[in-house]
Amino acid sequence: MELYELGIKAAREGLAKGEFSSIDLTQAIIDRYHAKNAEIGAYLTFDEEQALELARANPKAVPIAVKDLINVTGQPCTCASKILKGYVSPYDATVIKNMKSHGFISAGRVNMDEFAMGSSTENSGLGVTRNPYDLTRVPGGSSGGSAAAVGGNLCIAALGTDTGGSIRQPASFCNCVGIKPSYGRVSRYGVTAFASSLDQVGPMTKSVEDAAILLGALAGHDEMDGTTPKDPVPDYAAAIKGASMKGVRLGVAKEYFEVEGMDPEVKRITEEALSKCEKAGAELVEVSLPHTEYAMAVYYIIAPAEASANLARFDGVRYGHRSAEAKDVFSLYTKSRAEGFGPEVKRRIIMGTYVLSSGYYDAYYGRAQKVRTLITRDFAEAFGKCDALLSPCAPTPAFRFKELQDPLTMYLNDLFTIPSALAGVCASSVPAGFTRDTKMPVGVQFICGAFEEAKLLSVSKAFEDLRGSLV
Repeated sequence: MELYELGIKAAREGLAKGEFSSIDLTQAIIDRYHAKNAEIGAYLTFDEEQALELARANPKAVPIAVKDLINVTGQPCTCASKILKGYVSPYDATVIKNMKSHGFISAGRVNMDEFAMGSSTENSGLGVTRNPYDLTRVPGGSSGGSAAAVGGNLCIAALGTDTGGSIRQPASFCNCVGIKPSYGRVSRYGVTAFASSLDQVGPMTKSVEDAAILLGALAGHDEMDGTTPKDPVPDYAAAIKGASMKGVRLGVAKEYFEVEGMDPEVKRITEEALSKCEKAGAELVEVSLPHTEYAMAVYYIIAPAEASANLARFDGVRYGHRSAEAKDVFSLYTKSRAEGFGPEVKRRIIMGTYVLSSGYYDAYYGRAQKVRTLITRDFAEAFGKCDALLSPCAPTPAFRFKELQDPLTMYLNDLFTIPSALAGVCASSVPAGFTRDTKMPVGVQFICGAFEEAKLLSVSKAFEDLRGSLV
């Protein structure tokens, strides 16, 4: 096995035994980057000398690719947007500090949909990323660069962010494991905000065990983020030892299986996954999430509203792109934003500003928050009957570039991931098989209650151990 093919666990074991050094591991990733990145386009930038310098200072460290909205000292943080092109971060995000303290180093900035707004990474303002399993198809989004880097063995593991499905959907498209932690489990400090009540950083890895190791490094209380509780972080790596489906009550929500437009192969693979779990000892329990049909509308009110407020700071005054055509303060602000932001970001800012405007706030944003509460209650009631939910992760496998031109059709890619994001619970995407026609990977989604990551990882690992005959 080549060094770049290793996951976190295997890399750590090799480092501990002295079979290779962090410099060897980092150089292998750099060599792979030169060999494959022009083809796949996972990375936006890769400061090779800085990565090697970090490896020399930490000879047992594992290099991790970082989504380009997480601040790392001395590295660009563009959010794949022209408005931040040239910006270099002066500080580390808390997740980067945590990662470093647990024996990881940041190596390379990976592509994404601009400001994490999208489901295909086609909205990046700085580069094209292709699916490593079929270069004519998208890697998913918004963490498409992270998923393509992991799926294409251009990194050992990667960090992604999930607001409405941006870790889980690309993980499904690129055949890797993705974990969306519970809201508050991982600090958001130093992570460029899209929708502050939804954003979460999570691991994208080659196995569930790797995800458990990396999540353990990322999670924990942070004085800089008031949403993070002071409760100790469980030992996730220990929690998955001896993982089994025996006795697990696995919830099946009918609302997730009666969806018009779901690809037949996705449905087949998901149903085979359910059957495999049942044969291994899981009890399938039918549950209902009755407010699922409103989740998409709720999300596309709340998320753009929060994005409208968060992105107001990008004004051409303090940092980032400044229009050369500006004549006064007002034109500086409007022209810089018009030139710097891409079409999807503009669309969501306009939507968000509208629903927050006088006369519409109560009718849209206020009502959406009330329905969000009902969606959260649905999950609480479902988890009273089951330990975890199993569902499709995305309604289709990876689609071709420019295949989904209509924004609404693109938004439907997050149909299965948005409800759990609104509820703030934890969820995973685990590889489940390949389509018979196009040979593209498909993942299934597991969902557990808030701060039940140990249970989520255990169930995900149990499925990963079973899936051999599915792949």
